Amino acid sequence: MNERSAQGHETRTVLLRGGEVHSPADPFATAMVTQGGSIAWVGSESAADSFADGVDEVIHLEGALVTPAFTDAHVHITATGLALTGLDLTGAPTLADALARVREYAAARPADPVLLGHGWDATHWPEGRHPTRAELDEAAGGRALYLSRTDVHSALVTTALLELVPGAAESAGFAEGGPLTRDAHHAVRERAHSTLTPARRSEAQRAALAHAASLGISDLHECAGPGISSEEDFTALLALAAERNGPRVHGYWAEPVTSAADAARIRALGAIGAAGDLFVDGSLGSRTAHLTSPYADAHHTGSAYLDADGIADHVAACTEAGLQAGFHAIGDAAVAAVAEGVRAAAARVGTDQVRAARHRVEHAEMMDGQTIAAFAEFALTASVQPGFDAAWGGPGGMYAARLGQERAARLNPYAALQRAGVPLAFGSDSPVIPLGPWEAVRAAAFHRTPEHRISVRGGFTAHTRGGRRAVGADEGGVLVPGAPADYALWRTGELVVQAPDLRVANWSTDPRSGTPGLPDLTPGEQLPVCLRTVVGGRTVYERPNE
Repeated sequence: MNERSAQGHETRTVLLRGGEVHSPADPFATAMVTQGGSIAWVGSESAADSFADGVDEVIHLEGALVTPAFTDAHVHITATGLALTGLDLTGAPTLADALARVREYAAARPADPVLLGHGWDATHWPEGRHPTRAELDEAAGGRALYLSRTDVHSALVTTALLELVPGAAESAGFAEGGPLTRDAHHAVRERAHSTLTPARRSEAQRAALAHAASLGISDLHECAGPGISSEEDFTALLALAAERNGPRVHGYWAEPVTSAADAARIRALGAIGAAGDLFVDGSLGSRTAHLTSPYADAHHTGSAYLDADGIADHVAACTEAGLQAGFHAIGDAAVAAVAEGVRAAAARVGTDQVRAARHRVEHAEMMDGQTIAAFAEFALTASVQPGFDAAWGGPGGMYAARLGQERAARLNPYAALQRAGVPLAFGSDSPVIPLGPWEAVRAAAFHRTPEHRISVRGGFTAHTRGGRRAVGADEGGVLVPGAPADYALWRTGELVVQAPDLRVANWSTDPRSGTPGLPDLTPGEQLPVCLRTVVGGRTVYERPNE
């Protein structure tokens, strides 16, 4: 890209021209002007001539696409950075390869008191099993090792780490020959992460923020809380993000609230809500999601961490305190408990008050018509991760193994949620699924269960405007005059309109519809490449040699 620029970063006026601007203000726009941290104008190339001499900078797009920047509505930033800069078993094709990665990492980090790793998933390993403790002891050279499963709801550990956590073997969720879950997992996780130095933690956080910026992400919802991270980690992250130009970090602290004092303490941490991963249940991969009927591959229904009464208390107290509440709920029993609890809270404090608070539910994977209707009734944001279906859906996927194909095919019903008017916000749950907003939009548009598919435009909106609305920033996530200058530039192919219903798609391509196109996300097609990310008018990422 060719550009000319002037001094005055914060108040400068910038003209972008010669590309495609994705804006509902003008579906045929090719140019945009920003002033300071806001969008001032969107329009045609011919009209851009009148601005050219009065701006501080001109960016010649050379056909690039300009879109609102993305918001990832569910991330764990420190853990993401540790995966980026440390031992990451995501994508390890075999058990043998995973053990080899552990050996290599242990050799490269001789001074670490505890080795930290993430991302193993034995579901598709040809060996058909996870590593034994003895195998990990050998691979780690007898050192303490914490190795979280891809869903972060269970972990494998070495003998040396167990010796550092007295009482872990007597805790709920301890398994002598397998992954640790529940209290045992939380205890070893806390001990392992307590060994992170401030410098190592900052390194990880900076890496995660830089990576997000390189993917066109302007905003991240950090889902923290006891058992997930520490208050020190949370406050340090918020302080670091506040010092940088972007991406912004919106912090949630997942701790139950029963009083105004509880709410004040959570606000004092810098959190915008007592939400995120306040666990009602666990995960399907670790067989801890709470189901109404047993797993297909286990004789139990998972784990219930919070019941409807506890949910009602939390929602009512948060609503009265003007604080956003939220929960992690995956299994059908867990999501139904959330609906029941929110209904009970609304009976106490008023439905309008509950709706106005914009409470949210993370994941919400197993939903029937009744729970979807409750989400719509109480304006609960469904903070969902389309990458889950891409990774684990389909006839041969983990969902089918855990639930059977019939139940698995009901998961993540995005089309039904959208039809009911439930607010959708897309995220990754990184490091569970790597950051990748276009991948998430593709996964929603090409859901493994066709009836759950939504249009690319609907998915794109959920990953841009939906995430901003979830934190009360209604003006963000769209390129119109007066909106924040949060945008990304992309190198991409032909712009199209993709929707599950071909009648809608065909009409949308008619110029009379005024529907701006988006990149072709058909599986196998190359995804857009981010060239630049701008947050509040400030460039936070620029692709080298572009």
